[in-house]
Amino acid sequence: MAKFQTAGIQPFGVNPAGVDSHAGYVRKLAFNFPLLSDPERAIARAYHALKDDGKGIQRTVYVVSKDGTIAFAQRGAPPVDEIVASAP
Repeated sequence: MAKFQTAGIQPFGVNPAGVDSHAGYVRKLAFNFPLLSDPERAIARAYHALKDDGKGIQRTVYVVSKDGTIAFAQRGAPPVDEIVASAP
């Protein structure tokens, strides 16, 4: 998290589960970043993170610049240093 903060990046997760479900999940895994609820999968669809079945989510990492442009996009879990290097 320190590397993200130094680069001026605010990480957050997006998941199709409901807000109540997220609260327990965040506590259980001790997340130190916000987890947003996307039950209709609108965010996942917009960012091309849906699997071929249209329901499952493929982990995908984006860095969105303050001006709204995509600075980084990669499926999977790229190394933190690679993500941070893309910060504008």
